[in-house]
Amino acid sequence: MPKAYVYREYGGPEVEEFADLPKPTAGPGQVVVRVKAAGVNPADWKRRTGWRGPGVNPDHFPAVFGNEVAGVIAEIGPGVTGLKPGEAVFGSPLKGGYAEYAVLPASGLARKPDVVSFEDAATLPVAAATAYDGVRQLGLPRGGTLLITGIGGGVGTAAAQIARHAGVRVIGTADPAKRGFVESLGAAYVEPGPGVAERVRAVAPEGVDGIYDLVGGDALRQVAPVLKDHSKLISAGDQTTARDLGGKPVARARTKEVLGAVADMVADGVLDPHVTATYPLDQADRALREVENGHAQGKIVITA
Repeated sequence: MPKAYVYREYGGPEVEEFADLPKPTAGPGQVVVRVKAAGVNPADWKRRTGWRGPGVNPDHFPAVFGNEVAGVIAEIGPGVTGLKPGEAVFGSPLKGGYAEYAVLPASGLARKPDVVSFEDAATLPVAAATAYDGVRQLGLPRGGTLLITGIGGGVGTAAAQIARHAGVRVIGTADPAKRGFVESLGAAYVEPGPGVAERVRAVAPEGVDGIYDLVGGDALRQVAPVLKDHSKLISAGDQTTARDLGGKPVARARTKEVLGAVADMVADGVLDPHVTATYPLDQADRALREVENGHAQGKIVITA
């Protein structure tokens, strides 16, 4: 039977295991994809602990990790038109993606451009699309200044590039070990921690026009004073704190049009997902630990 990496209950890494699961079948409006690559995100390990985003149903165990994949259509479900087996696609699976096969809604996937690798495409449904949605939500003008907290991960890496392509100046906070990487994105690096607001003002004396938060908590509270208009604060890391400060959560579009837009950016050389490490499916645990431990920069991808 096909292999998958699952968690058998809520908890820490001790509840994870590899499992042989029946090959899924495509229901109405669905397709089964032979997974070529799966992106790894912080939400993957957070969900294992029992955390759920707004509107997300409880898991049924064993639950397969992962929420973004790229692969080849293996089966078409009833009512699906315009797609055929053998086509290369990417999107968010319905029940996990760290697996040899995954089920995706036909309405929420996009075709993979030939010039975009499966590894790069697997980073787009969550990380790059979240970045795209957030930058578009802020709508900063050319010449504006955007501060991204936690810029060194997958969402921050994509948001920095998308914002700079739109003519926005970018400042980013990240662990000091990621400084060189942050600066390679064309962003001004600022070290987080006590005194961060003063360090941001040293780079942007008049303050910033927008904050895209990917950390939340005290890290967000510490930088909030540098923001000119708190309605221009969005968070993918801590919507409660964002709202307390006058901001809002990132509004996700979750459409194939957004997927197509970010894929076109990769194809055109505007967006580099910065896949910094890949692991085969039988090392999915190592891939997840790298993200959970906070050591990853850019994107980590599992190949199947």
